[in-house]
Order: sequence, then C-alpha cells, then structure tokens
Amino acid sequence: MKILLIGEYSNVHATLAKGLRWIGHEATVLSNGDFWKNYPRDIDLSRRTGKIGGLAYFTHLYTLLPRLKGYDVVQLINPMFLELKAHRISPIYRHLRKHNGKVILGGFGMDWYWVHTCITEKPLRYSDFNIGDQLRTNADALCERQDWIGTNKERLNQMIANDCDGIVTGLYEYWVCYHPVFPDKTTYIPYPIEMPENNSFLPWNTGDKVRIFIGINKTRNEYKGTDIMLAAAQQMLEKYPDRMELKIAESVPYTQYQDMMNGSDAILDQLYSYTPSMNPLQAMAKGIICIGGGEPENYEILGEEELRPIINVEPTFESVCHAIEQLILHPERINKLKADSIEYIARHHEYRKVAKQYIDFYCRI
Repeated sequence: MKILLIGEYSNVHATLAKGLRWIGHEATVLSNGDFWKNYPRDIDLSRRTGKIGGLAYFTHLYTLLPRLKGYDVVQLINPMFLELKAHRISPIYRHLRKHNGKVILGGFGMDWYWVHTCITEKPLRYSDFNIGDQLRTNADALCERQDWIGTNKERLNQMIANDCDGIVTGLYEYWVCYHPVFPDKTTYIPYPIEMPENNSFLPWNTGDKVRIFIGINKTRNEYKGTDIMLAAAQQMLEKYPDRMELKIAESVPYTQYQDMMNGSDAILDQLYSYTPSMNPLQAMAKGIICIGGGEPENYEILGEEELRPIINVEPTFESVCHAIEQLILHPERINKLKADSIEYIARHHEYRKVAKQYIDFYCRI
C-alpha cells in the first residue's frame, strides 16, 4: 500500500510509518514535527509566525498539493490536521478525498467529539474536562470548550467524521467518544512504540534513591494535571530527600526529552487520563514505571488479564503523593514493575505489531 500520514502528535505517525515500512508498505509523513517537539517527518510543513509566515505556509502547501495524490490511504492526525483555520482546511480535505483512495480520521487528541462528550454525556469518571458530574473550570479547559463548541472547528470535525471511511482511536478515552456515534467505522488500535534495541534492565539497588521524572509542557501544565503531579513530587522530595531524586524536563525537544528521561525509575504523566499516552509508553518501553492513568478500562480494551505495570492514581494531589510514597517505602516492588512495563509494551504497543493492525484495518475498509 501507498500511505500518506498527515500531521503529528507525540511521534505517533513517525513511529507508525517506520512500522508500515518494515512490513513492506510505502509510508510518507507530512507534518510540522508537532511544533517545538520536532519529531521526524518526510515532508516538512512548518509555519513561521506572523503574516509573512502564514503566506509562506499557504504557498508551500499549495505547491505540495499535486504530490498529495494517488495514495491508497490518507490518514489525518486530527480534523485540524493543518496549521490553518477550519474553513480553509475544508477544501484541502475535499482535494485529498477526491484524489486518493480511503481517508482515515485519527481520534488521537483534542477535537469536538472529545470535548463535547466529556462535557455533556460524561462517560468517564474524570477527564480533561470533568471530575464526576462537575465540569473543570481551569483556563485551558474553558479555552478548549470555547474553541471547539459551536465553531467552524466543530463543523469541520463533524463533516470529516461523517464523510471519512474509517476512524482510528489511540486511547480508550477517545474510543468511548467516537464508537457510540460511529460504531461501524470506529476502531481502537494501541499507539505504536519502538522498543530500545538493547534494553538494559538492571536489578534494583535497594541502597539507591528512587529516581522520579516529570515532563512539563508550559502551555498545558494545568490542563494535564502536571501542576498537581509536580507539587506532589516536590512534597515527597522534601519528606524523603535521602531516598528520592526528581528530574524535571520543561518544554524540550523530543530527543532531549528522551535523554533526560533515561535512567529514571518512574515517570509522572497525565493525571486526568485513564491510559498512558505516547510519552509514558515510551518510558515504559525502557523499563520506567508509569505513575498516571492505569484504570481497569485500559487493560480491558487491550484484553490484558495478567500484567498491571501502571501505578494508577486518582486525579488528586493526595493520590499522587501516596503513589510516590509507596514506591519509596517499598522499593522491592520496583524490579517487577519495571520488567512488567517492558513486557506490557512488547505485547501491546510494539510498533511493527501495531502497524499490522493498521494494515488489517485499512484492508477491512
């Protein structure tokens, strides 16, 4: 197959492309590298700031359009798959639809179905937008609601979702928003992760400190709960200065982020998530324990009945403190959690296995 992957979130498309190529398909990634994260891509489509940057972007895009034809599958990372206003994306979508085979919409992150479902039907006990029946009122959540509800973004998302050939979701949370509306064309496929070639899982030294890592995106700090997780980690560091280390990576490119993560015992990530996203999954592939989203629904959708490597936390300061403290007080758990984390990724997220699931999905439609 000849496959075009447009847009990027946290290395999903770049990693998927490697898997698709490994099993013999032609895969091209067109993206902006997910902004400052600078993930790999085959065709760079980045936008500089200002009016001149916008004009250059628009010109570059239209010079690329003749090349964006003749693909068996075009997969969009999001309905807002370009750095354009929604009404300008619509004609680009129609061009892709007309000149290619099947079009797949990715349910991988922020979009209208995610926002709308979480603030109206509330199928999740907690999310980026609700805690039980209460809506979150932090600035980021309110901004996203205003951005997606009753706007051109909403209309674009609905148009693409209704028109496309298939919808692929990468987390349980997104599946539960799309599948009830589009049961015949929505599927769930785990995110692809490339396992380290030489995974040096070393025995735990009980005399060492527990090394905790946290990555902070300054623009999404409160929305993702990183502010609470960081505060909990800092309190535990004050309480156990001789038994814990804390490393913080703040808005750094992907390669630097991975280097800073190496050598950690645990990563704090995604307070309001049921499931680990790309960054903690990549950490787990290295034997780094995820403290974050590991709800029962995460294991159920994977069909995983044995492994429970994720230290699940409720979306509260106290729950995160408790999880970190228990790891510090019971270091004998660390060896098994590390080994189980690696096995979990190998079972469910290994990028070549995931790529085969994508090909199966493409073939079915």
